[in-house]
Amino acid sequence: MGTVGDQLSFFAANRERPILLAGGRIIEAEGQVEQTDILIGTDGRIAAVGPDLPPQPEAVRIDVSGSLVSPGFVDMHQHLDKTGVLRFTPNPSGTLQGAREAFAKYARTAGPEDITRRASQTMSRCLSRGTTAIRSHVNVDKDAGFNGMEALARLRQAWAERMTLQLVAFMTPHPGQDLDWLRENIDPAVGFADAVGGTPAVSEDPGRYMDIIFDAAARAGKPVDLHLDEHLDPGHLHMEAALDRVEHYGMQGRTVFSHISVLSAMEPEAARAIMDRMIALEVGAVTLPAANLYLQARDRAMLPPRGLTRVAELLRRGGQIATASDNIQDPFVPTGSGDMLEIARWTLLAGNLMADELFDVHRMITDIPAALMGLGGDYGLRAGAWADLVLTDCEDADTLVAGGPMQSRVLARGRLVSETATVLPQALAGAG
Repeated sequence: MGTVGDQLSFFAANRERPILLAGGRIIEAEGQVEQTDILIGTDGRIAAVGPDLPPQPEAVRIDVSGSLVSPGFVDMHQHLDKTGVLRFTPNPSGTLQGAREAFAKYARTAGPEDITRRASQTMSRCLSRGTTAIRSHVNVDKDAGFNGMEALARLRQAWAERMTLQLVAFMTPHPGQDLDWLRENIDPAVGFADAVGGTPAVSEDPGRYMDIIFDAAARAGKPVDLHLDEHLDPGHLHMEAALDRVEHYGMQGRTVFSHISVLSAMEPEAARAIMDRMIALEVGAVTLPAANLYLQARDRAMLPPRGLTRVAELLRRGGQIATASDNIQDPFVPTGSGDMLEIARWTLLAGNLMADELFDVHRMITDIPAALMGLGGDYGLRAGAWADLVLTDCEDADTLVAGGPMQSRVLARGRLVSETATVLPQALAGAG
């Protein structure tokens, strides 16, 4: 990739002149790679995309021949208010309920400065690895109050020139939680948020709880993103009731179900009926492999299940399913680097996908979550979109997901924000 980095570092940092990235290779539909040019305007948006774009009088031409250009990665399910608290929140049971209890205790003392510091660190880590859009669920309950929403709303504004950050008002029920409090406080929470969410499976009155969430979202004109049936008990099912509410409140095409682990524990015919209804109602799905591999099935003495939903079946049936990080270094997931390529690999391996579906997994961290988040024309390799790009030395989407790059550069809003490379010994560098 030569001296491309030096040129990009200078011109993209200043953003005083348009930049023409010449000769890059972009990923087209079905995974084909086509050589093309990308013109980036001084406003940080893509001005034109196409082969052999004509010279631009003001533009700086930078040769990126040999570089694979992907749109920035999209992590549409995180918990930035929880990130980085692992050493303060022990979860001896390793279970979902143990993690909830551990964080609920910590949340009573976590002030806005603490949340801001931890979230900023994780966002920086994610951006350096190519993630340019994040949707974060943020607890709103009697323990946390509005601390997380207020802190992350400020970060959303502060980071607007580097990253798209969406916030979900995660109306969090606890044992003994007063649903009246959630109902009385949901409208102010939604005022901060880009979407409305919650977790019906742990509510003492799931039906009323879901009505509170869907009603508030419909009145505010905002989408719903639920943590739904994050367990492996088919007798404790809320998906049908949630789909009923999608229809009742007119939330078709504006609803996402995250986790839905229970589908993998259901009889195939019953699971397929629910998946087909999701597809008919344009309900998206998000699988969270890190959390579900870590938290699920600890009570199984033999052949513990993987804990993920029916990823392969949903994808092959035409469902809109994305994959995401969920939690990063907290009691829910003790690991996490912020690298969506790592999550993509876990998804393929744990989700029963095949080697010839690597391109589909790339879509699960780019185009599919961008559509589910409603990013529209702001996203992608198209004129008018933000110039949020990942340039690597990979051959195609398959090799990008399978092994990752030796060299990469990340542009956010047209600025170079990260550059990494593996330096080979001189003898090896000159070989071949």
